[in-house]
Amino acid sequence: MAFLFGALLGLVLGVAVVMAFARLENSRAEQRRELAATVSSFSKLTVQDLKTLIPPEFYPSWLKWLNQELIKIWPFVNEAASELIKTSVEPVFEQYKSFILASIHFSKLTLGTVAPQFTGVQLLDSDSTSIIMELEMQWDGNPNIVLDIQTTLGISLPVQVKNIGFTGVLRLLFKPLVAELPCFGAVCVSLREKSKVDFTLKVVGGEMTAIPGISDAIEGTIRDTIEDTLTWPNRIIVPIVPGDYSDLELKPVGLLEVKLVEARDLKNKDLVGKSDPFAVLYIRPLSAKTKKSKTINNDLNPIWNEHYEFVVEDSSTQHLTVKIYDDEGLQPSEIIGCARVELAGLQPGKVKDVWLELVKDLEIQRDKKPRGQVHLELLYYPFGKQEGGSNPFASQIQLTSLEKVLKTESNGFDVNQRKNVIMRGVLSVTVISAEDLPAMDVMGKADPFVVLYLKKGETKKKTRVVTETLNPIWNQTFDFVVEDALHDLLMVEVWDHDTFGKDYIGRCILTLTRVILEGEFQDTYVLQGAKSGKLNLHFKWTPQPIYRDRDRDQ
Repeated sequence: MAFLFGALLGLVLGVAVVMAFARLENSRAEQRRELAATVSSFSKLTVQDLKTLIPPEFYPSWLKWLNQELIKIWPFVNEAASELIKTSVEPVFEQYKSFILASIHFSKLTLGTVAPQFTGVQLLDSDSTSIIMELEMQWDGNPNIVLDIQTTLGISLPVQVKNIGFTGVLRLLFKPLVAELPCFGAVCVSLREKSKVDFTLKVVGGEMTAIPGISDAIEGTIRDTIEDTLTWPNRIIVPIVPGDYSDLELKPVGLLEVKLVEARDLKNKDLVGKSDPFAVLYIRPLSAKTKKSKTINNDLNPIWNEHYEFVVEDSSTQHLTVKIYDDEGLQPSEIIGCARVELAGLQPGKVKDVWLELVKDLEIQRDKKPRGQVHLELLYYPFGKQEGGSNPFASQIQLTSLEKVLKTESNGFDVNQRKNVIMRGVLSVTVISAEDLPAMDVMGKADPFVVLYLKKGETKKKTRVVTETLNPIWNQTFDFVVEDALHDLLMVEVWDHDTFGKDYIGRCILTLTRVILEGEFQDTYVLQGAKSGKLNLHFKWTPQPIYRDRDRDQ
């Protein structure tokens, strides 16, 4: 991460010169002269104008010049950047204390004698107030970095970071464009995405194996620090022209509501019994913003039904990461699998119900073995104006964003007691039919019936038995009084009736969010745990919102 701070100084100088050159170049061709003549100042140039003035065939010579200049000034960059790195990175280290690491500080830091090299450049489309440039970068550096590690066991370890190798894409946002050299007010610097960073760790005068787990803890801290300080939408703001650039700082743009519903068919990590799964969820891996579910003991099909809220800074590029672990007690937890959801695929104000396939690693997906699936319900709601409309509840921070969607001006909620609203109501479920159920008897038929109940309730409803069919039709409706619809689940199980008992066929686990939002709908659901089969269900919601404090008084 260190070289990015240093490379920035030379990089800004080089880009400024090139952009000024682009402004003055008016002799290459008649079309470009006419284009330049129509532009009253450089601040009015668009990305397309720049692409015309600086054609792609010019990029290689510019990159060659930039790399040569960076090599010349690298000794000065090295000296100037070291203290900046310490003051910027050490506070982030403090956020990653673990059961092994108590603190991390730099005891030595120089960037070495090898400057990074830029191997590619691209101008991206942007609005009229900014220009975005991306530079492909490689660095095989020889820095001298020694970390002072304090462990929770009271042991101090000087750890040297060696053999650093980096490959990634540096994103530069020039904003605002101004009518004075170097033609932009500030530069925002970040990595376009999580980049490849290789390094080795060595204890000065000792071995890393002296304390089990210390190497993994340090390596994880370094990688998370890079992601949380430099990976977009995180950015470093470098003022060029004096001014207020607070609008360029990373700011929340919306809230993501996540319901961790369940997982199924998880890969068993235990030799005896079954795994004890729990989930970790985050948009960025900052410790304070990472959510952890409860552990479900001895279950490869756990049901969590837990609700989380995440702040979103850039819905177009960020993603939600889910990692499922097996709780090993006092030993480090073992990962079962992980998955990722791109926030760009979420429609604001619309609930998205997803089943995600778990993989071993999100970056290198070589292992194709099945690891199970995780079931999430997602709702993204932006602050302020978005998609041509406005959010009338942007200032009502007491409600979750889901409850903001549900609220209307006519429902009579007390403004001072919004946070106490409970989504209570009557849920009507019509079990219409089933299709393609698996055969459960020797005659190739089944005698199916359906059992329905709320996870937080005790009452169960049951349909009649339809004999000797794999495509039963029930058309039976059941009503449930739901006390807290946002945090409950409807369990729908299909069974085969036998003379001396019953056999389980499969089930559907459904949140109530969609029916609360839509009021009424009909859909088809695949049976979990069954070789085949679908259920056709109809839902209707009659709301009766109440206050928690009023409910207690009743």
